Amino acid sequence: MKTLNRRKFLRLSTTAVSSFMIIPRSVLGGKGYVPPSDKLNVAAIGVGGQGAWDLQNLESENIVALCDVDWAHAEETFKRYPNVKKYRDFRIMLEKEKNIDAVLVATPDHTHAIMSMYALKMGKHLYCEKPLTHTVYEARKIAEAAREAKVATQMGNQAMAYEGNRLINEWIWDGAIGQVHEVHVWSDRPTRLGTRDLWWPQAMERPLDEPEIPATLDWDLWLGPAPYRPYHPAYVPFLWRGWWDFGEGGLGDMGIHNIAPAFSALKLGAPTSVHSSSTPVYKETLPWASVVHYEFPARGDMPPVNLHWHDGGILPERPEELEDGRRMPREDGMIFVGNKGKMLVSGWGGESPRLIPESKMQEYELPPKTLPRSIGHHQEWIEACKNGTTTRSNFDFAGPLTEAVLLGLVSVRLGGKKLYWDSENLSVKNSPEANELLHYHYREGWTL
Repeated sequence: MKTLNRRKFLRLSTTAVSSFMIIPRSVLGGKGYVPPSDKLNVAAIGVGGQGAWDLQNLESENIVALCDVDWAHAEETFKRYPNVKKYRDFRIMLEKEKNIDAVLVATPDHTHAIMSMYALKMGKHLYCEKPLTHTVYEARKIAEAAREAKVATQMGNQAMAYEGNRLINEWIWDGAIGQVHEVHVWSDRPTRLGTRDLWWPQAMERPLDEPEIPATLDWDLWLGPAPYRPYHPAYVPFLWRGWWDFGEGGLGDMGIHNIAPAFSALKLGAPTSVHSSSTPVYKETLPWASVVHYEFPARGDMPPVNLHWHDGGILPERPEELEDGRRMPREDGMIFVGNKGKMLVSGWGGESPRLIPESKMQEYELPPKTLPRSIGHHQEWIEACKNGTTTRSNFDFAGPLTEAVLLGLVSVRLGGKKLYWDSENLSVKNSPEANELLHYHYREGWTL
């Protein structure tokens, strides 16, 4: 063999490496290969419940940090991502992990705004579970902060990606039932369909005993900005939703899902008034069941709309157009009332719309599909983070929807009082006590 001198060896080596580098990435990584440099670095706050499912829908990206105040509740998620860094305090995680691109917030509702604002101020893309916030004031401020940060946002009302959700828009815009002037929306929560069980309890007083705090739970961090109270398993890990200090009952849980199709199809914004009725209201918890009535003004060529929310198993009046033998959906549903007909929607979030009676549905010539179909609720957000596209439930949509939902709860909390809403000034015109409930004083050490 001839001996190669150093210069010739380097020249041949460089040529070989260059030839290797021009091989397409798709060949090296296989079909659909996404190089690590093209993936988002995602951090998650609240990973023991809904956050665990959200994370599984984000596994195409790099999961780089996990945070939860209850490490027993988060144990299965921690096992699923054994090599990912774990934290209890979201502030420490966000300050320490400098490579985070995007943040998932899936904690109890009363901490959504605090965590979301922290991430937005750091310029992180944000996915926040529904409802967007715990108070009307927080909803306005988070939407404003997201707009200023110019980041990709998505609220976790996953049904916005449903085909039925888009069909509702297209059929109404096509004039399938004429001008819509009334909508009924409902959910059976907090009851559990077909059983005597509850998703969570409501209509009760605060427990008086003070059990020992589990060693795996940081109770002070779980409370966050909420007024201090002793630990009790009546609140964690999931039963918090029925307590005024932490959740919003069926309206805050399923109302966000089920009212959203009406907001998008009818281009609703702020209501002009809201009033309600309910079973007895407790100081600490929401009532067993409530009915909330919203009045929305005309929008362009669309007439004013009265929207009625029902929860706790209360259903609206059965429409005459529904044939004998066909049941009203009891768990979740909607009825759109137009001047030329009605549309009945079964399932949560606009899952399955039909014109009624069925003969109307059979006669109806379906319009073209004018809305782009979803690539997936979470995938929409991933693409928006990477490419600057939008999402169907971005905070410009989610903020006003959340404001309206939470305003209804202010009326419920005040025993059904009719509230006249001044959206521009974020104020109830006729009730100082209602204005006090648009927000609350955070515990010392917490700010928005």
